[in-house]
Amino acid sequence: MSRYEAVIGLEVHAQLLTRTKAFCSCATAFGAPPNTQVCPTCLGLPGALPVLNGKAVELAVRTALALDCAVRQESIFARKNYFYPDLPKGYQISQYDRPFSEHGHLDITVEKKGAEAVTKRAGITRVHMEEDAGKNTHDRGDVSVVDLNRSGTALVEIVGDPDLRSADEAVEYLKTVREILVFIGVNDGNLEEGSFRCDANVSIRPVGESKFGTRTELKNINSFKFVREAINYEIARQESVLECGGKIIQETRGWDEKASKTFSMRSKEEAQDYRYFPEPDLPPLVITEAFIETVRSTMPELPVAKRARFVRDHKQTPYAAQVLTTHPEVARFYEEAGALHGDFVKVGNFVQGEVLRDVRTSGLSATFPVTASQVAELLKLVDAGDISGKQAKEVYGKMVGTSKTPREWVSELGMQQVTDAAAINTVCQRVVDANPKQAEALKTGKVAMFGYFVGQVMKETKGSANPQMVNDALKRILGV
Repeated sequence: MSRYEAVIGLEVHAQLLTRTKAFCSCATAFGAPPNTQVCPTCLGLPGALPVLNGKAVELAVRTALALDCAVRQESIFARKNYFYPDLPKGYQISQYDRPFSEHGHLDITVEKKGAEAVTKRAGITRVHMEEDAGKNTHDRGDVSVVDLNRSGTALVEIVGDPDLRSADEAVEYLKTVREILVFIGVNDGNLEEGSFRCDANVSIRPVGESKFGTRTELKNINSFKFVREAINYEIARQESVLECGGKIIQETRGWDEKASKTFSMRSKEEAQDYRYFPEPDLPPLVITEAFIETVRSTMPELPVAKRARFVRDHKQTPYAAQVLTTHPEVARFYEEAGALHGDFVKVGNFVQGEVLRDVRTSGLSATFPVTASQVAELLKLVDAGDISGKQAKEVYGKMVGTSKTPREWVSELGMQQVTDAAAINTVCQRVVDANPKQAEALKTGKVAMFGYFVGQVMKETKGSANPQMVNDALKRILGV
């Protein structure tokens, strides 16, 4: 066991789902040709003035409320000055000493070896608004190019307290933040496209020590897998430095996914290095209590509350509730089908077992293989005894991607369930007569043989016999 303890805090940068940028009317659509979604304002040309996007404020406040932050009614924007090719103005409009919200928290589930999972509360230092920089590309030999389409896009930065103690906790924290932002419609959660990304501040200290060690910042890690690997590598690297008598240098490091190690990028800037000062071209941001309450009243249900409701009201298991809330559209589909059918447990089981493998999600949208009404009608046919559960799966397979109703497919496939007691009794008797050894084995105590007879009857009737009537007939014939 290591004699050091990790101290980790995450800074999450999430692009707000606005059609236009934070301070101008340029589009924010991903994938446009380079430098086509730009104007004098986001290019930083002289004389161009910023105008704050009202929708961005609404989504930012929604984020703060979801993370239980206190919203300040008056905040100010600041200029964060630094000089990179992807920052055409030479500064980034952000918030510094007076952000619009702070003092929140996030509850995460922490897995403990050999023990039940526990809930841990991690603090949120602040949530503030800012604009994004452009994108540098360095894959053209000795030439680097800059795409400024992203420059000026509205972001929230969620700064976490240094409350995390392992890479696993950091990944769980990051997943929980992403899930909340997606469910409240603030961010599409796309790590690959860069609309959701994080920096990790990592330090170590001797176990039992209260003073923080020197931290390094790991920049712009774009997958949960790499977050875990980068943090674990950095913890091990810092331990090795200290064990060899060295000192940790405060710096910014990148993650080399090919080499699976962090590398030094530059010395870590302090706040004074950015020469923050109030943005002179923007007035203070005033968020009234009435506006806050309006946003609060339109807040979608948070994932944790939705899962609790599925367990409490729909009688789902905690695991099933988790699966059925993997995406907001999956939860919506399940609830719609459940309301149409009436038995949420049956619908939940069918959605998990059949529908989910064919669902495709992209950002906040999802594509389903069938409609909620088709699922509800299909399960009603099973309830009525018109088809068996096995036949329902076959009908579902045929129904995928079509507009035909389940009843139409049942008719077309000739699947109407056999409920004629005399016909079922005849088939059961024939199966028993053809298998005397198995019948004798059942009578001598091999109870598993009963399942063999059920299977043979269903095979002979091609799954069309009513299962309960088959069971009853066999029990009577076999005397069990």
